[in-house]
Amino acid sequence: MARKDPKDLTVEEKLKTLYQLQTTLSLIDEKRALRGELPLEVEDLENEVEGLNVRLEKITQEIEDLTKAVSQRTADIEEAKASVDRYNKQLNDVKNNREYDTLTKEIEFQTLEIELCQKKINEAQQRIKDREVALEQTKEQLEGRERDLDDKRGELDEIMQETREEEDILKAKAKDLELKIESRLLQSFKRIRKNARNGLGIVYVQRDACGGCFNQIPPQRQLDVKMHKKIIVCEHCGRILIDPELAGVKIEAAAEKPKRKRATRKKTEE
Repeated sequence: MARKDPKDLTVEEKLKTLYQLQTTLSLIDEKRALRGELPLEVEDLENEVEGLNVRLEKITQEIEDLTKAVSQRTADIEEAKASVDRYNKQLNDVKNNREYDTLTKEIEFQTLEIELCQKKINEAQQRIKDREVALEQTKEQLEGRERDLDDKRGELDEIMQETREEEDILKAKAKDLELKIESRLLQSFKRIRKNARNGLGIVYVQRDACGGCFNQIPPQRQLDVKMHKKIIVCEHCGRILIDPELAGVKIEAAAEKPKRKRATRKKTEE
């Protein structure tokens, strides 16, 4: 049987289908509410673990760079010492004061270079020790966060497994219902639902009030809702209104007050 064009549906059919969609989406919301804050907690932990891994890589790279710097400074010291030894030997063969002064200055310069390199090595080694401590602390922190993440993922997977099948069925039903609704009406409904605190885009009238914001609805507007001639929205919250009968909701009639008997005066005999 060919699917009826949504534009050809009567207002009554549109409202009924829209309310069925709302009911289905509300059930999906309930399934998701069972997960609580777990998805957000898992996401936060994933981001934290990722950040700690980046920090580990950065610290490890710093240690490697510092270690290379120490090796380079050590090599510079050995080269400077070799130069000092060579210049000291040349002092024995100097022929004038000028050569002596030149060699002496070179020895002094190389000696200062050795001291500077040694200072840089000491600083780098201390820095390496500090970074190694930070590395161990970060590793411990990462291990703790990974355990927390595994626990939260386990909880979330358990809940997801319990609700996934039912949620998939509801999603398929909602998708099928959406195909039966005119696109403009559907988009309006989704916009209303998105802005509504409780996720209700269409509500039925109950006790002469809107079922979403609970503001009173004028009698004439209630009559318009019951007539199903056009889409009526709440003047206060903007939700689409539907009468309980069309929504399939039974409203208990208020108990009628017993009529008071009119008192009759007994005619006095003359």
